Amino acid sequence: MRGISISRMLAMIAIFAAFAVIIAACEDDASDDAAVDTDDTPAATDDAADDAADDAAEATDTWHGERDIVLADYNWDSAILLNRIAEFILEEGYEYSTDTIPGETIPLFQGQRDGDIDISMEIWVDQMPPYEPALEAGEVVELGNSVDDTVQGWWVPTYMIEGDEERGIEPMTPDLRHVDDLPQYWEVFQDPEDSDKGRLYDGIAGWEAERINEVKFDYYGLDEYYNRFLPGSGAALDTSLMTAYQQGDPWLGYMWTPTWVAGQLDLTLIEEPEYSDECWEEVQAAVEEERTPETSCAWPVTEAVIAATTGFAEEAPDVIEFLENFNTNESHISAVLAYMIDNDAESEEAAQWFLQEFDDLWSDWVPDDVADNVRAALQ
Repeated sequence: MRGISISRMLAMIAIFAAFAVIIAACEDDASDDAAVDTDDTPAATDDAADDAADDAAEATDTWHGERDIVLADYNWDSAILLNRIAEFILEEGYEYSTDTIPGETIPLFQGQRDGDIDISMEIWVDQMPPYEPALEAGEVVELGNSVDDTVQGWWVPTYMIEGDEERGIEPMTPDLRHVDDLPQYWEVFQDPEDSDKGRLYDGIAGWEAERINEVKFDYYGLDEYYNRFLPGSGAALDTSLMTAYQQGDPWLGYMWTPTWVAGQLDLTLIEEPEYSDECWEEVQAAVEEERTPETSCAWPVTEAVIAATTGFAEEAPDVIEFLENFNTNESHISAVLAYMIDNDAESEEAAQWFLQEFDDLWSDWVPDDVADNVRAALQ
């Protein structure tokens, strides 16, 4: 074995020493990294806890307005007016933003079931077949009545029966009281497009009311004496009545309250057999089965209800509390709708008139600070 020189040995010792320094440095770095990770862990945990706390607070807080509150703009005057009243209070009182989607009854309510619409301000339960299934499925929650004591049916101007001495109108159908009296007066209501029959102005095609009128019309045998005329819109139906009334002409047709015509014109409801639950179930069954019912009767006196999607109700408890307190009656809404006609006012202006005229009513729906905000905005 050959011997190792002193110089070579010293060089090897230097190399080993260098390796030792490198290894020690690596161990220190690893220790520092571990320390850093250990220090960072509580910070990360704290951040996560803070985020969870924020989320929990947000979930239990009131509506934050991350998006518009969307209302169903059903295509009749009272529903549109109720929307404008609610929108003004939500925007000016609660400082939320709102939007509306206009359309027909059934498609709009389906949009609410799908979650695209948050609130319906005027649902006539008897004319909304999908409503009860949606309620039972937990898709919507009922918040109470928006309008009490709504009435619908077939009406004539009162001057048809009693005359109008001031306007020089003689009674044209003096004995008209009941639906059974209509056949003897068909010539008075002669259809301008069919001289062999009278004309009854019906609801709008696609409305549940129009479908109900069809089966009732058939049951009473009126198809032998009258044609059902379907106006193209609620406004067209109103115009047909208003035009006839102003000229003192005959008019027979479907109408409901509250409407502006009920608030402005003197109308008489044609009597039908007395309402019963059993009769109405048969009428509705006949509608669904597209047949003539075995019996028929007067429409029920109903309340129009407010409904919100279940998800929105959970997100916006302050809005829900307001809507649960919201309530008007037929005379309030008819008066406001008549104001619209008398003053050629849009629904937004009429809503503000309502809020000014009926402060004692609506101020009970909301907290004091919200009411103060609304009053300030009305100035």
